[in-house]
Amino acid sequence: MRRREFISVLGGVAVAWPLGAWAQQAERTRRIGVLMSNSEDDPLAQVRVSAFRQGLAERGWIEDRNLKIEWRWTGGDIARANMRPS
Repeated sequence: MRRREFISVLGGVAVAWPLGAWAQQAERTRRIGVLMSNSEDDPLAQVRVSAFRQGLAERGWIEDRNLKIEWRWTGGDIARANMRPS
């Protein structure tokens, strides 16, 4: 009888072990790239950025917690919109 008990306990540990390891993994961070045609110091652009961040936060996406936003500002210069590395 002891052998059966030992095998059933060992089997239970083997099944529970991956579940414990899975629970310890960190939340995945998503990345968003934003291309703005305004300059970074434009007041209207800052209003839009604020509204964008607020909308994301209302849906559970918090910058530097589960979301990384990469901003690119062209300042009206279309040549700066080229995202390829130089």
